[in-house]
Amino acid sequence: MAFELPKLPYAYEALEPHIDARTMEIHHTKHHNGYTTKLNGAIEGTGLDGKSIEDILTGLDMNNGAVRNNGGGFYNHSLFWNILSPTGGGEPSGEVADAINSAFGSFEAFKDKFSAAAGTRFGSGWAWLCVHKGGKLEICSTPNQDNPLMPGVACGGFPILGLDVWEHAYYLNYQNRRPDYVNAFFNIINWEEVAKLYAENK
Repeated sequence: MAFELPKLPYAYEALEPHIDARTMEIHHTKHHNGYTTKLNGAIEGTGLDGKSIEDILTGLDMNNGAVRNNGGGFYNHSLFWNILSPTGGGEPSGEVADAINSAFGSFEAFKDKFSAAAGTRFGSGWAWLCVHKGGKLEICSTPNQDNPLMPGVACGGFPILGLDVWEHAYYLNYQNRRPDYVNAFFNIINWEEVAKLYAENK
């Protein structure tokens, strides 16, 4: 079964003013669609077709650039769209809030550390919040389309929150002001989805 570009759970303009509609449309229909198409081409006839994207990435040969880049791009964006919401923002509650307070001291301290991971990632990449077995949280960042599921990358664990800091994710609206984009991100985080991923993977 070939991978398919997932539909967004909201309209392209739904995240405005934090992420503009044109950026969302290009990001989804061009960038994510491109990764999806190239991933399917890279795995065709290799024995990887038919596997889940999680299985492909956790067992990845890191020298296989086509699967690494396009498999990461497919997975990372699929997660990204789902942890955004037009009705998001605010602070988490319940188990994931307790885990954030335990790991970082407070929600504000978490925001500062996550923002630093996103802001100091040189060039293109992602910032992540990951959960390890047992429930401990960790923040890290990865270059390009790498992610924590891949062998030997970043903090390991399972990513439950990710922020795309490639310029294509924000340049039309924010130009070189990445910190402004990172700040805006906190207004549209779908904490219910993050909490669900935390509960399923702790």
